[in-house]
Amino acid sequence: MLAPKRQKYRKQFRGTWRRIATKGEKMIFGSFGLKGITVGWIKDREIEAARVALARATRKNGKFWIRIFPDKPYTKKPPEVTMGSGKGDVSHFVASVVPGRVLFEVDGLTDDESTIVLKNVGSKLSVRTKIVRRLT
Repeated sequence: MLAPKRQKYRKQFRGTWRRIATKGEKMIFGSFGLKGITVGWIKDREIEAARVALARATRKNGKFWIRIFPDKPYTKKPPEVTMGSGKGDVSHFVASVVPGRVLFEVDGLTDDESTIVLKNVGSKLSVRTKIVRRLT
């Protein structure tokens, strides 16, 4: 799974959401992309599942870019533990996503293949997404 190599602090606050993306909102690398349209946390396992799907689809003649990284630790307390006694241990890492953020980009595939692959990848994520095309 994806995780940061090192962190300054082990645990973080949950934080607040921005209303709309101010960074990572433009397509830079590929010709087709997957853009988030709702706020949410995308788990490291979801990103890995999407990476596997993209790698299988673009194996012969395509390229893909992952534009998000799970750098936020998500803590969880074990089951049947009473309230209090501090914050739980880090369970997994998440990437914080706001509307307008480009999550994945694809290039080197036909238009039909790109939309099929990105629709498949979008179904693996916990946020709603839309497929966008690069304006050249």
